Amino acid sequence: MIQVLARVPLYQLSRKLGWPPMLPVNLTITPSPRCNSRCVTCNIWKKQADELSLEEWDKVFRSLGHVPYWVTISGGEPFLNREIVALCQSLYEHCRPGIINIPTNGLLQAVIPDAVEAIARSCPGSQIIVNLSLDGVGDQHDRLRGVPGNLTKFEKSYRALKRLRCPNLSIGIHSVISTFNVDDMAPLYDHAFSLEPDSYITEIAEERVELDTVGLEITPSLEQYSKAIDLLVNRIAEQRFRGISKVTQAFRAEYYRLVKAVLARQTQVIPCYAGWASAQIYADGQVWPCCVRADSLGNLRDVGYDFRRVWFSEKAQRVRQSIKNKECHCPLANASYTNMLCHYPTLFKVGWQVLTGDIRRSGNIGRNVTAAMEATG
Repeated sequence: MIQVLARVPLYQLSRKLGWPPMLPVNLTITPSPRCNSRCVTCNIWKKQADELSLEEWDKVFRSLGHVPYWVTISGGEPFLNREIVALCQSLYEHCRPGIINIPTNGLLQAVIPDAVEAIARSCPGSQIIVNLSLDGVGDQHDRLRGVPGNLTKFEKSYRALKRLRCPNLSIGIHSVISTFNVDDMAPLYDHAFSLEPDSYITEIAEERVELDTVGLEITPSLEQYSKAIDLLVNRIAEQRFRGISKVTQAFRAEYYRLVKAVLARQTQVIPCYAGWASAQIYADGQVWPCCVRADSLGNLRDVGYDFRRVWFSEKAQRVRQSIKNKECHCPLANASYTNMLCHYPTLFKVGWQVLTGDIRRSGNIGRNVTAAMEATG
């Protein structure tokens, strides 16, 4: 993480002046949109793509080198890919990321534990984070996920993963807060924490080009979300975290406040670094700054899988300018955490919360700093 923070001034310069050229520290890859869930908040399962082969991904990772620190292997459902272990091994061989994050719906309970153990043991220098989706208690989870028996399979996968003894493996739970469950979050929090995950995180349902959800009324109102997320922040504040978990929870509490601010102001609240510090590679080789707008910067197949040729193209520069001009805004969690790392006032507030031990307050001492720095862009 220290090497990531050391690059922050360079990303800030790159965003402001266009120099130096920087590759993304936060990378999401989507090997396939295929999914065995039928979620009410996501239609990616309807999509098809001419998917990159394992050999093609190997060339992409080689072109990136040891730059991405945090890599998310997204979907669809990542564990439908029979080559996911080999994919992670190729990623590790060429990029050596500090974190490999894999979300899953937990349905493939006969496949997931063995695959995760193989990934963790073959990528010993990376922290492997597997987050299982949990959106409701009892039948509600199955209804929201569109698969009968989903909760039972989630529980089997979760218990099997928690039994693994890999020092670099963390098992978390992830919930999507949508219009369908926003009023039922208290029992969901109770159930999630009763399972004693290594981490628990929520994300707000949003309209994304990638998920084919543009125009769907799945995002809760500011009032609904605020009520639900304040319950979670208070719940987290009652826990006693130590070490890196204390820092992680402080970042998450600040992210939840950021989401509320974006919903209230309908604009970028802190500068967005999608296109500079974060990026996504879709299944067919297209490079996006993020999955919300999904602007294609180019296709890696057209440039011999050389990521730099797409990332530093004129088309990429035009999309970055649009983002810099605040022609979009969103509470996308993955990109938001990178934005927070690149925003000194947010880092200051998170540090203050860690020092004081109170994540329920943003810290008045940081607000004047935030206002002054945001005024300069």
